[in-house]
Amino acid sequence: MKIEILGTGCAKCNKLHQLVEKVVADTGADAEVTKVEKLEDIMKYGVAFTPALVIDGTVKAAGGIPKAAQIEAWLKKDKDEGSP
Repeated sequence: MKIEILGTGCAKCNKLHQLVEKVVADTGADAEVTKVEKLEDIMKYGVAFTPALVIDGTVKAAGGIPKAAQIEAWLKKDKDEGSP
């Protein structure tokens, strides 16, 4: 699973990155978490407000920080959908 945190490095972007890293560690999800900070790369997702959370190419949240439980639910749902 590929998780991207979109943001230019603001405090909220960093907080979302830390939260996602924690949820991934707590759930044992097999995920690669990366930060996307270049504005032109962020624009490719059509995101107007950061921070934004992208899981496997799909924007799940933008303009705020979702709750840990919501992130966990997205990780579980995407993992289940990717299972054979």
